[in-house]
Amino acid sequence: MVIDALNDVLRTIKTGSKGYWAWVGSLAGIAVIGLLFYFGQQVPDGLLATNMRDQVSWGWYIANFTFLVGVAAAAVVLVIPYYLYDVKPLSNMVLIGEVMAVSAVSMCLMFIVLDMGSPERFWHLLPGIGIFNWPQSILTWDVIVLNAYLALNLFIVIYALSKIYAGKSYKTGFIWPLILLSIPAAISIHTVTAFLYLGVPARPFWNAAVLAPRFIASAFCSGPALMLIIFQIIRKNTKLEIPDKAFFKVGELITWAMACNLFFLITEIFKERYSDTAHIAPLNYLFYGLQGHDHLVPWIWTAIFFNCIAFVILLMPALRKNFLTLNIACVLIFIGVYIEKGIGLIFPGFTPDTLGEIYDYMPNTMELVISLAVWAIGLLIFTLGAKVAIAIQTGEIGHAKPSDH
Repeated sequence: MVIDALNDVLRTIKTGSKGYWAWVGSLAGIAVIGLLFYFGQQVPDGLLATNMRDQVSWGWYIANFTFLVGVAAAAVVLVIPYYLYDVKPLSNMVLIGEVMAVSAVSMCLMFIVLDMGSPERFWHLLPGIGIFNWPQSILTWDVIVLNAYLALNLFIVIYALSKIYAGKSYKTGFIWPLILLSIPAAISIHTVTAFLYLGVPARPFWNAAVLAPRFIASAFCSGPALMLIIFQIIRKNTKLEIPDKAFFKVGELITWAMACNLFFLITEIFKERYSDTAHIAPLNYLFYGLQGHDHLVPWIWTAIFFNCIAFVILLMPALRKNFLTLNIACVLIFIGVYIEKGIGLIFPGFTPDTLGEIYDYMPNTMELVISLAVWAIGLLIFTLGAKVAIAIQTGEIGHAKPSDH
């Protein structure tokens, strides 16, 4: 049975249209180019090969890591309605959403390794082997919750798909506690990530209690927005049936998450602007420029404009239930939140530095290419995982009928 299943999985991965192979080949090519940059430049020279310096010691890699933690956490937007409230239209989406969580967490861990500069130091993060410094270090907490969330989603997906492959139901007493555990685990991965920034008192830009809930709210915007676009591609190119109701329900959830995200942002800006202390310098640097340094200003205002336009679109049911305008909103949200949680969070947090120096950091070509390679690897993991999951759910392989699960 296991051998047959593995053969079916391999056959599914190796079978596809020209478009499928062009997509997989492109991702593999980008990954190879990124690895050449990584081992050719960053590994020999360390983080000196990047544009990061003492003044800005977290850059593009950590910006991507922060954003992708939110994408991974967003799987609960499907898990909670389907498993807890039995929203049937989401039945064919939830497992693929968890596959996306697996690929997103995998990318998060890759970006952490990239930001170490010296990958051989990764062993220090292994409990019982390296200097784990737990429970004092928030970073070690982040490593724990990320790996726990990855293991949970990976086990749930493999277990559920194996049951569906065998023509059985996977909603058993055994798996139910793990599904319930995955919900607080999803919240915890982004909460602990927020605590990484909150725990640095010398960086007042991050020193806001609202940062953690703002992270969660923005995660429930960007992740589901990406999911809606991907699921439309899946529905168009596969036999997986996803009703319009499922898209509109997720769109509604994104709407209220974006309302919370914008409210938290306004609250933060008001606190800084109204108090007008010396700690307002990073916010001024981001939104208005500081001492002639204003290269981040157009980025953050573009992000806010995109998020506001998307919110207005989603707020109107007629536009939210129109796939053209829904897709426009999703694209705007993905770009807006990506900028807001990357360029708009990490870079100004270090600027000006503790000595008042302003260093205008932006990633160099090497950082961009290596980061693109990580995204390519993550999308490759998702593509292959989703292809197998769809084949099993639609009954193309295995002993299940599409309606069995």
